Amino acid sequence: MESITKNRQSETTLLAMVERAYGPDRTPDAGSGWFGELGHGWFNVAYRIRLRDGAEVVLKIAPPADVEVMSYERGAMRTELAALELVRERTSVPVPPVDHADLTHELCDADYFFMPFVDADNLGIVKSTMPADEAAACMTALGRANRELNGIRGDRFGPLAGPGHPTWRAAFGAMAEDVLRDGERRAVDVGWGYDELRAVFAEHADALDEVVEPRYVEWDLWDGNALVRDGEVVCVIDHERAFYGDPLIEAGFTGTVLPAFGDPEPFLRGYGRGAPTGGEVARRRLYCLHLVLVMAIEAVYRGHADTTQHDWARERITEVMGLLGRAR
Repeated sequence: MESITKNRQSETTLLAMVERAYGPDRTPDAGSGWFGELGHGWFNVAYRIRLRDGAEVVLKIAPPADVEVMSYERGAMRTELAALELVRERTSVPVPPVDHADLTHELCDADYFFMPFVDADNLGIVKSTMPADEAAACMTALGRANRELNGIRGDRFGPLAGPGHPTWRAAFGAMAEDVLRDGERRAVDVGWGYDELRAVFAEHADALDEVVEPRYVEWDLWDGNALVRDGEVVCVIDHERAFYGDPLIEAGFTGTVLPAFGDPEPFLRGYGRGAPTGGEVARRRLYCLHLVLVMAIEAVYRGHADTTQHDWARERITEVMGLLGRAR
């Protein structure tokens, strides 16, 4: 996926990064076909690199310093590094170790880190070619993994690094307002007035008060962030959106409100719960509105020439606004 947030570097700079991370003895020779870009990511650039000794690693680089990103994406790589440490220390969910992280901006204008290359397929890419029962089993495994991740407890709601908020209503309200301001700043047409969107979030905010315990939320755990081998999930990747909040906001629950996101049943089966009920329904609708607003607005920030994502998300905004009492 092409995006202006992808911070591509010259071979000379990449070699310097590799040498800093692994030392000169493991640094490959220039011009030897030792690196290639992994192209399916949407935000960061990632390179698959073969070291001199034959080991393969992945280099992930944050967006360029001069490219404007959405509010929640600022410092996203540091969020991912914190998330990886939490998940490794407190769960059995498979995530890659970090070989080396550099936050100095001495070699390039952004944070970056190295991790081992995982020889596996991206579930989002291969799922349609898998036997139906095998694909469903992988989504069920993601549900189990997501439940385990949500077992991590936090002290406050909001960003992993803090300072956070004492209530989920305050934290989610700040998240929603950030997205709305991002859209206004770039005059993104989402099909609705921004003040009307604010009013809808406010009208249903009481449902957020039911959430009283901050839990680790991955938020981006969908099939495109799962690696599979021989019908098993062997690694979960891309953790830069993590925060402390309500587990019901997780991506796996989105299909319970908006069918366009796919059948949620295998995920729900693995997670060990049914579809939302009672006040959970109102919360899940708010979370869907927030998500599809992000999807519509980020397409502009990332400079997508293809408007497919933006147009699809706009349709979903109108759909969920109808569920929240604003039918046209």
